[in-house]
Amino acid sequence: MGPILYGLMKLQSVENRLRAAKAKLSRSRRNVIIQENQVRSLQNALEAKKEELQLTKVQSSRLELELKVRDEEVSKLRAALNTAKSNKEYAAVLTQLNTTRADNSKLESQILELMKAVETDEAECETIRKQIEAQKQQLEQTRKATDASAVEHEAEIAKIQAEWNEAARTIPAEPLKVFKRVAETYDGEAVAAIEEQEGRNAAYSCGGCFMGITAESVNLLMTRDEIIRCPNCTRILVLTNSQMQV
Repeated sequence: MGPILYGLMKLQSVENRLRAAKAKLSRSRRNVIIQENQVRSLQNALEAKKEELQLTKVQSSRLELELKVRDEEVSKLRAALNTAKSNKEYAAVLTQLNTTRADNSKLESQILELMKAVETDEAECETIRKQIEAQKQQLEQTRKATDASAVEHEAEIAKIQAEWNEAARTIPAEPLKVFKRVAETYDGEAVAAIEEQEGRNAAYSCGGCFMGITAESVNLLMTRDEIIRCPNCTRILVLTNSQMQV
């Protein structure tokens, strides 16, 4: 191995740090997004509950109107009892009156249940409003903390990026192009150290995908300064310090 492969190993180290710093910035911003989604979810729940409440009120109003009409009918039937001209007519009016009263009683029970449902829904709406307010306050605090930490993270990223640029200047264009392409495939892990398989002489594997690597590839890395890639995962292969000292 020579300057190119050593340069790629150094670049890999800086690449790992750069991606770790970017991940920290991304996580801090993700917390804001998560809490924004929580606020949005609560707001949607409030709107759904308000719609449910409105439907219940409409149903209650319709039944109250129906009960008012039926109460007027009861009054008319009572008056009809007083003017009945025969026992048969009286009995018929009384039967109708009792039936209407029974129906009205059922309506009153339904209206009472709906009124209870309205009270419950209104209480739930108030609870959700309080949750929204609390979540918004927490979101604002998180935004402020994220904005403060973002400045530090961005400064760290800028510093490491400068190191990356400096390390990349020592690497020829084509090897650097290969590094970037493989790094994008494996989340920054473009370089893999060859590992010796335990209990087997001259048996090697890729430290990235753990598939076998030929002894010929190892020998080439010992004598040449050129990119050799894993035939399975296509990562750039390098030797460990102990292998280079053999």
